[in-house]
Amino acid sequence: MHVIGRTDDRGPTAELGRYLARDGSTGDPVELDLDRPHAALVVGKRGTGKSYTLGVLAEGVATAPGLSPVVVDPMGAFGGLVEAGGTVHRRPRVRADALPASAWPELFGLDPASAVGGLVWRAFVAEDTLAGARTWIDDASADGATRRAAGNHLALADTWDAFSPDGLTPADLATAEPTVLDCAALPAAGFAAVCRAAASGLYRTRVENELDRLPWLFVDEAHVAFDGIAAPALRTLLTRGRAPGVSLVCATQRPGALPSVARSQADVVVAHHLATREDVDALAEARPSLLAGDLAGRLPTGVGDALVVDDATGSAHSVRIRTRRTRHDGDSPRVSTSGDEEHERVGPPVRERPDGTETGE
Repeated sequence: MHVIGRTDDRGPTAELGRYLARDGSTGDPVELDLDRPHAALVVGKRGTGKSYTLGVLAEGVATAPGLSPVVVDPMGAFGGLVEAGGTVHRRPRVRADALPASAWPELFGLDPASAVGGLVWRAFVAEDTLAGARTWIDDASADGATRRAAGNHLALADTWDAFSPDGLTPADLATAEPTVLDCAALPAAGFAAVCRAAASGLYRTRVENELDRLPWLFVDEAHVAFDGIAAPALRTLLTRGRAPGVSLVCATQRPGALPSVARSQADVVVAHHLATREDVDALAEARPSLLAGDLAGRLPTGVGDALVVDDATGSAHSVRIRTRRTRHDGDSPRVSTSGDEEHERVGPPVRERPDGTETGE
């Protein structure tokens, strides 16, 4: 058995899969180290198993004592984790003051030095709720056009239903079971806001010793998150998350669209098949010593097969990812199965709470 991410035999691990031979047969188990914090990257074109692998990793983290898997889910693909006892927040809401005041103009694409952007910034310096900021703008000593424009932006944010004074806190997220923030109904800006609040909140509370558990934050479609206001918090986890014990796992179809820090800081890379030369080259540039030569020829073509790069041992392995223990919701709908009965579930029945969360307990 090989353990990705470490060179000793201490601490918990998660089952990742089995070695994959050239003839398609499988060999010894391959596991992932869970004893230390990690920055990991999962890549692959659509349909090759990227999100499925992210779910495998979240399942594994959920089995280890002292860890908390938190999944930021932009596509509604991880609801099956309720079968591992987790909670799915179908309408995730965060506190408005979970975002710094300086992030609010950027959330709307405003220049913070402009009259409208500056007014939005000052509103969240003065107030810690969206409703309070809207009232503050109405009463601000600014010209009517500026107040109306700023107020319209905040009114738009209110329609996202992503902010609440009683929004999720880091303590709500960092539980023993998986927590899924299903952002499928949110626009890209709302998804970025929830991702920023989760990443910065988990980091801050660990730095301040307010969380006993070590969080693992999983972000699917990470190239979208890095293109918005979540980027500074994700960069912080990549560069400084190990010290307070916060792990980050980013998944994307487009590694070439990620900032270089997201590729270079990852100590574990799980690469499924990639579609474009740009993405293959971007991945190879991040690991020139381990991925030298024809990387495109080394990437597997089978669904669920991956090339796993391990910085700890300086090695790369062909692996067949194990079967999920909970259902995977990331497959595309098919006409041939649209009239079928609901897919068979593994685990307890899913119950929806009045607040929109689902639990498998």
